[in-house]
Amino acid sequence: MILALIAPKTYDVSRNIIVNKPLPEVFSYLKSLKNQDNWSPWAEKDPNMNKTFTGKDGEVGFVSAWVGNKEVGEGEQEITGIVENKVVESQLRFLKPFKSTSDAYLKVEEVREGTKVIWGFSGKNKFPISIMMLFMNMDKAIGKDFEYGLNKLKGILEK
Repeated sequence: MILALIAPKTYDVSRNIIVNKPLPEVFSYLKSLKNQDNWSPWAEKDPNMNKTFTGKDGEVGFVSAWVGNKEVGEGEQEITGIVENKVVESQLRFLKPFKSTSDAYLKVEEVREGTKVIWGFSGKNKFPISIMMLFMNMDKAIGKDFEYGLNKLKGILEK
C-alpha cells in the first residue's frame, strides 16, 4: 500500500531537435502517421510488424494499428487533433504487452535555424503499473528512443 501511495501517478517525456527546413514543409511531413514508419525507432525493432490503417492519413480520426513482436507489442495510434503548422496530437493505445493509453504530440516552432520539432507523450500510471515506475525511469527508457527517431527524422528531411 505504501508503494502505491508514493509511486509516480503521471509521466511526461519529450525531446526536441532543430531541422534545417521551413516549418510548413516539416509539418506537412509530420502530420502523416504513415511517414513515422520512416523514422520511428519502433518500426526498426520489428520490420515485419503487421500494420493496418483506417481513415485518411494526416486528418483527425486516422488510425494506424500494429501487431508486432515482443519489443513493439500491439496497439494503435489515432490522430485526435491538428493545429496546422503548430501541433499534431494523437492517442496511443497499447494493447500488448499491457494495456495503457498515452497522449502523444509532435509540435513545431519556427526558429532562426529552421524548425524546432518537439516529440513527446504523457499519461497516467495506473496501479499496478505505477509500482513498476518506482523502479523504471520512463524519461530515460523512452527518451533515448525519441532522440534516435528525431535524429533519423532530421536526416530524412534535410536530404
